[in-house]
Amino acid sequence: MSLAPGTRLGPYEILAKIGAGGMGEVYRARDARLGRDVAIKVLPASFSADPDRLRRFEQEARAAGILNHPNITAVLDIGEHEGAPYVVQELLEGETLRQALAGGLSPRKAIDHAIQIAHGLAAAHEKGIVHRDLKPENVFVTKDGRVKILDFGLAKLTHLEESSQATNLPTATVGTEPGMVLGTLGYMSPEQVRGRPADARSDIFSFGAILYEMLAGQRAFKGDSAADTMSAILKEDPADLSVTNQNIAPGVERIVRWPVAFSADGKTLLFCEDSPSAGAYYSTCVRGTDGSPTVRLGDGTGSDITADGKFALAVIPTNPDRLVIYPTGAGQTRTIPSGGIVTYESARFFPGGSRILLCGHESGRGVRCYVQGIEDPKPRPVTPEGTSNGFVSPDGRQIVVGSPRGLEVLPSEGGNGKFIPGTEDDTVVRWTPDGKALLVGRSWEVPRSISKLDVATGRREPFRTFGPPDLTGALAIIPIAISDDMKVYGYATRRMHSHLFLVDGAR
Repeated sequence: MSLAPGTRLGPYEILAKIGAGGMGEVYRARDARLGRDVAIKVLPASFSADPDRLRRFEQEARAAGILNHPNITAVLDIGEHEGAPYVVQELLEGETLRQALAGGLSPRKAIDHAIQIAHGLAAAHEKGIVHRDLKPENVFVTKDGRVKILDFGLAKLTHLEESSQATNLPTATVGTEPGMVLGTLGYMSPEQVRGRPADARSDIFSFGAILYEMLAGQRAFKGDSAADTMSAILKEDPADLSVTNQNIAPGVERIVRWPVAFSADGKTLLFCEDSPSAGAYYSTCVRGTDGSPTVRLGDGTGSDITADGKFALAVIPTNPDRLVIYPTGAGQTRTIPSGGIVTYESARFFPGGSRILLCGHESGRGVRCYVQGIEDPKPRPVTPEGTSNGFVSPDGRQIVVGSPRGLEVLPSEGGNGKFIPGTEDDTVVRWTPDGKALLVGRSWEVPRSISKLDVATGRREPFRTFGPPDLTGALAIIPIAISDDMKVYGYATRRMHSHLFLVDGAR
């Protein structure tokens, strides 16, 4: 039965009911001792006689109570009211991630939310706690943009599992009957679908499904029935992001596609790769084209490398983003002052390496491009809002940027530019060494045809087609990097594979 306003639970006065779910009812309450409002989750007395439900409720309080992290809802107190246990939590103002998804998320917000979720999960996993029911309904976004993981009611303390055989039983439920699988369809890990014990990797799988949904605008796994959904989790891969969201922002595409770049002599390759030790950051690495071993420089997404191959530029996707310069040999990492830029979409060195062409945005402003010296405290805008993905000409006097109207060439010191007609669908690979043309192509083509585009006349001529001999399952050829002498190149192929089985004599 619901609690009426004015009811007291120890030192807390109930103000209003704010929600209900399988784990109990949630109320807004006042803590007169500290003069603050809190959230109280109460397990109804009618359910307190259910040992399994009571155990899960108490487990939530114990699990969350030992966690202290800004991305996990804080547990402040526990108690009992007329035989019904309750837990006191911080009161959150905002909306669930499910509600936020209904209105659509920008790629920037999706990445920001994902980083915060990853930080919260990492803190829980370090304590031996697995959530086991991570889904958009259990992620809360406060009004100031802070992401909080909710409801550790299905969590388990992995070090306690060794001493309790009962906790190894499949306890997650689609309904409420004991012995069914725990979690929520569409976000469950394969081991949960199979009814096996879940560890931290289960949460990572669920996190991946949420991240996919935030970026793609659709669920990673969804079938016409519960059985179809579970089968998809076990046997299928989600559609590639390039298929579900062709308008994905350049900054997100930069992270997803693992950028590459060559030094001027073509002897050093800058690239990015997954690094489990780096947490939420896809690592910045270099290696020689002579087959020498890979060298990890640090966190972030590699953007460019100086002509002599001695320094690499990388963006670390924090909040706000950080732009750093890594030495490829001996030396100290250097952070470039943001000067108010909160998100970097691209960053490339000018010839000589003393200045950088940045594309990004300040708070409350649209994306545009800036020039910033290594020693300068603040970047200087050189293009209007709505332009991004800038490339510097070999002499440093011009830049080319992308916009909804197509490619635009402008003076690098700022001023009026010139649009190149018929380039609305083109992306730039690089300038030619003489600075008279651009190598351009359409990112969704497979194989990918690159043309030489004359900047003055707009005339095109074929340059090269990129793609592996075997195009089976190829979805995109991105990125492409070409050395300054135009003799060395590298590219990545994104594929999706499936299997076809022939069954003879099936009944």
